[in-house]
Amino acid sequence: MAQLIFMGILVGGAWLLYRRFVSDAEKLAARRRAEEKEQENDAVGTLIKDETTGEYRLRREDD
Repeated sequence: MAQLIFMGILVGGAWLLYRRFVSDAEKLAARRRAEEKEQENDAVGTLIKDETTGEYRLRREDD
């Protein structure tokens, strides 16, 4: 019984690590596509509209 519980915890941990890896890979791929699109358009940065003030600002790394 202990081996079954241990295997369940092991498989669950591996699944969580896999999901985190996939999530990070998708974020990196999206960031890379955005950078390539900026280079195609000869843009210096991407502007994002602030909904509260209505002003535009450059997109930060964490956005």
